[in-house]
Amino acid sequence: METFTIEGDAISDIASFYAELNRVFMAGESWTLGQSLDALDDMLYGGYGALKDKERVRLVWRDIDKSREALGPATTRAYYQAKLAQPERYDTEIARKALAALEAGQGPTYFEIVLQIIAEHDTIELVRA
Repeated sequence: METFTIEGDAISDIASFYAELNRVFMAGESWTLGQSLDALDDMLYGGYGALKDKERVRLVWRDIDKSREALGPATTRAYYQAKLAQPERYDTEIARKALAALEAGQGPTYFEIVLQIIAEHDTIELVRA
């Protein structure tokens, strides 16, 4: 089983999270992932990048607690607020509900959403380090 390692120390916000994903998974590609949870999900299916044609992989996420903090409530709030500021591009009702749930302590943070997406891929073994 091949192992890939995310360096949590390199993650301070959503942009740096995707920069780290691109470093780890897209180094051999002529393009990079955009800042999209859908793009993350698609990549994890293994159709391209370093995961292409891999049956099972181990994903070691070093300094995961730092990433949890960096992609926590403040970052998640800013993520939804940015969506609300672009009603022509995003479904603002979904963003408004997600932001309200986050503010009420019931909605997932960006970090938790990422973990949920990873967990949906049974070909990926996540090792929290």
